Amino acid sequence: MLLEKDYTNLFEDVHTHVKESAEKLGCSGAALFIIHNDKVVTESYFGKQSNVIHARDVKADTQFHIASVRKAYIGFAAAYAIYNGYFSIDAPIQQFVEESHLSAYEGVTIRHLLTHTHGLKIADGKLVSEYKSGESWAYRGPSIELLTMIIQKTTGQSVADIVKEQLIEPIGLQSTEWVKMSQPHSKMTDTIRNANDFFWTETDVVDGSGMNMYVSAQELALFGYIHLTQGEWRGKQLIPREIVQMATSIQTPNPELPIHKNGFLWFVKDTNYPFNQIGDTVPKGSYQLLGYTNVALLVIPEQNIVAVRMFNFYGSPEGYDYLNDIRSFGDIVYKCAIKSAAQ
Repeated sequence: MLLEKDYTNLFEDVHTHVKESAEKLGCSGAALFIIHNDKVVTESYFGKQSNVIHARDVKADTQFHIASVRKAYIGFAAAYAIYNGYFSIDAPIQQFVEESHLSAYEGVTIRHLLTHTHGLKIADGKLVSEYKSGESWAYRGPSIELLTMIIQKTTGQSVADIVKEQLIEPIGLQSTEWVKMSQPHSKMTDTIRNANDFFWTETDVVDGSGMNMYVSAQELALFGYIHLTQGEWRGKQLIPREIVQMATSIQTPNPELPIHKNGFLWFVKDTNYPFNQIGDTVPKGSYQLLGYTNVALLVIPEQNIVAVRMFNFYGSPEGYDYLNDIRSFGDIVYKCAIKSAAQ
């Protein structure tokens, strides 16, 4: 293990919440991993990696499909590229795209892509502008495709290359990867989904642009921990502090607009609002990403805590309120952290 363990029952309420949520979803297995004050205080593994007979137990090295949580790694690669001068955050994306004449690209910048304020969407097979960039917010796919393309084009490295060079190899991570879906391995969970849910498609692309990233609970927590420490690792500045600060601070243009606030694809807590995915009591400045597999990575700097929950159910079954569930997760983590700090 890469951090000291100091297990405590003070986070038992989080354990209970994750286990109950896994049952509501219909997961075959789940995991919980919490780092508090630079120590591992809780790690739990439930169930099996799939519903097949003789399936492997969920273990410390089990890798879950993290869905949109992978965007934190893309945001990291973008911050790396900006820090090293490959492009600026407010660079117009027309500088980098092949069909720069398309009207939908007008006025759209890197910042808009990173904060979901670009206004781009696909309609009838064409790229169109849903609203003027910077004036609203919508969670749409074109931004990720454009960001990964621009990062590769300008740096000469894929997102996966940058993450491997800057994080995976220096830290010694073993269970963080983009997997060729035609070549699954024994540590991967199956992702359970409804028969009519085809949003996630399988791919063999391993450059960081695809929805095929698998990570263990421990290593996803360590990724969050590197952000919590502002890039420090074992007493050394592994990642420039400025990269982490860019990625995890609010970068949304015109932050006065009543919309979600984002860093570099991270959701950053500002104020409570109806569709907020971060708990109501979780303090300002905390940041989180939630994936369609119901995986979540939450960082609360005020309490020096990182919490990861891993599930393997794709989407939401009937009657499951995912926003209420993820907010409750954050609120319980925060409550337990305060209780632990008071001991």
